[in-house]
Amino acid sequence: MKSFPKPLSTKEESDYLIRCKAGDKEARDKLIVHNLRLVAHIVKKYNMADKETDDLISIGTIGLIKAIDTFDNDKGIRLATYASRCIDNELLMMLRSKKRLNKEVFLQDPIGSDREGNEISLLDIIEENDTDIVESVILEEDIKKLYGVIDKVLTDRECEIISLRYGLENKKEVTQREIANKLGISRSYVSRIEKKALKKLKECFE
Repeated sequence: MKSFPKPLSTKEESDYLIRCKAGDKEARDKLIVHNLRLVAHIVKKYNMADKETDDLISIGTIGLIKAIDTFDNDKGIRLATYASRCIDNELLMMLRSKKRLNKEVFLQDPIGSDREGNEISLLDIIEENDTDIVESVILEEDIKKLYGVIDKVLTDRECEIISLRYGLENKKEVTQREIANKLGISRSYVSRIEKKALKKLKECFE
């Protein structure tokens, strides 16, 4: 990671983004090169035995380039925040593609015979509704992140309403009207608080 250039300052990044949006290729290249350190950092958690780090960085860099080409500076978020998600998505697409390939190639391989001597494969014995492991991992990570940030970014009232509304911590989901009756406030006020809280949480995942 030491071989990658240092990240740009906030002002430099802003200037290059403006130039890049105007079609400046040199500015675009600068944004790519100076964010390769971010790619390498994210690649760490995807380091697999049968994939070279350089290959993963190449795939992650594709996500970085897509992020730079589609980034909207008017949304008020840092490029690194947006790019991290794009890099993650590109690497996860590679994992899903690899998983599908493994299904096509290896699930057909024979693993033994049944009582009548007929050859059987993994595909014959697994359930048709096989759970996508990658999707499960993503969901589990997002849930952990949600519980990690909810108390930090929401007010006590927002946290209470979101917990009741969506049944967090194994609670039963309730309607906005039920929450309003419980807290002694109007349903429209509950709706406004819920929307504001969801917007805060959404920003944490962008």
